[in-house]
Amino acid sequence: MEQLAKKTIDQIEKVFDIPSGYRRAHARGKSYKAKFTATGSAEQFTIASHFQKGETRAFVRFSHFSPDPMWTDAMSPVKGMAVQFHLSDGRTTNIVGVTSPIFFAKTPEIFSEMIGVVKSFKKGKPNLKELGSLLMDYPESGAMIKNIRKMQAPSSFTTGQYHAIHVFYFINQQGQRQPIKYVWEPETVATLSPLDVVKLPIGSFEADLEDRMAEGSVNFRLDVILGQPNDPTDDPTVEWPQDRERLTIGSLTLTEEAAEIDKIVFDPTCVTQGIECSEDRILNFRHHAYQISHQRRMLES
Repeated sequence: MEQLAKKTIDQIEKVFDIPSGYRRAHARGKSYKAKFTATGSAEQFTIASHFQKGETRAFVRFSHFSPDPMWTDAMSPVKGMAVQFHLSDGRTTNIVGVTSPIFFAKTPEIFSEMIGVVKSFKKGKPNLKELGSLLMDYPESGAMIKNIRKMQAPSSFTTGQYHAIHVFYFINQQGQRQPIKYVWEPETVATLSPLDVVKLPIGSFEADLEDRMAEGSVNFRLDVILGQPNDPTDDPTVEWPQDRERLTIGSLTLTEEAAEIDKIVFDPTCVTQGIECSEDRILNFRHHAYQISHQRRMLES
């Protein structure tokens, strides 16, 4: 798995010609300090300390998906929201979300093979003919490709729904496991039309976030979708049925802007007691990819 992750990072670097010192994905972003307030409603499902009723310090980074920091905001329709919780015992744990509910590859091997398609990206959009041919080889990726074709960027970092994509398990006091998916919900969901997006100058999302913070607080709520026995836990290309029960387990409030900290690694597999990673191979692959990317950035800085 580690060797495949290295090969994939090499491919990304070659395709995008990434400048020295930048993250290999979501290169440009903006960071904030925050506080997370748990409602206590998750206590029946998990013993994770930050989901027990009370407050936890957090660090949040909003970002554009591109590995190239010079892409305009319009060229990165997918936005990211990574949250790191600072637990009372000095440890950290992360939730890494994007404005897409699914991923385009079921396994690390398929992901590595499909990286080549980004060579055909123009202004953030892939060549649809090339994507169509990929469907013949990877039919499970069809849902994500359809999602890309109709995807509209959020009007602001603060108006996007951020999905953690992968399944995790909550573990309670009795050792029972409950599969869940995380979703960060904004106070208002709003998107931009393609015409409005192309007019945006680089850095507009960051400036908008600064303006909103100056006007008042920025808030998100954290929901978990509760899986049922037949729901897949190892395939990030599949959405669960829309009728699954959702539970609001907390809220996040941005408190002040923070400097970008390159040493922070938002590894989604960095969990704490009461939470376990699922069998999803893409999820576990990300651990190696993030570590390799981080090591290279530190050597470049």
